[in-house]
Amino acid sequence: MTLSEIAEMIRSGVASSHFTDSLKFDCGDAGVLVIADRTVSLEDQDTDVTLKMTAENVEKLIKGKLNPMTAVMTGKIKLSGNPAIAMKLKELL
Repeated sequence: MTLSEIAEMIRSGVASSHFTDSLKFDCGDAGVLVIADRTVSLEDQDTDVTLKMTAENVEKLIKGKLNPMTAVMTGKIKLSGNPAIAMKLKELL
C-alpha cells in the first residue's frame, strides 16, 4: 500500500477527530504523511512530532497490526518531538 492510499484510508477519520496537533510519518525515500489541521497531506512540513518508520510499518500501525509502544521499544519507530502527541494517535486509528 502506498502512502497515498494510506492517506486516503485515514482522511475521513482525521477530519472528524478532535486531534488538533500535528504529526508526521517520515518514511524516508517513500515520502512523508502529515496529519495537521484535521487534514492529511503528503507535503513535508514541520510538525509537533515526527515518527520515522517504513511505509510498510505505517500501514501495519494504521490497520492495528503493529503495537506503537512495542514498535518504539524495538526500534521500528523512531520518535522525535513531543511524545505526548504521539500517544494521541490512538484517537485517529
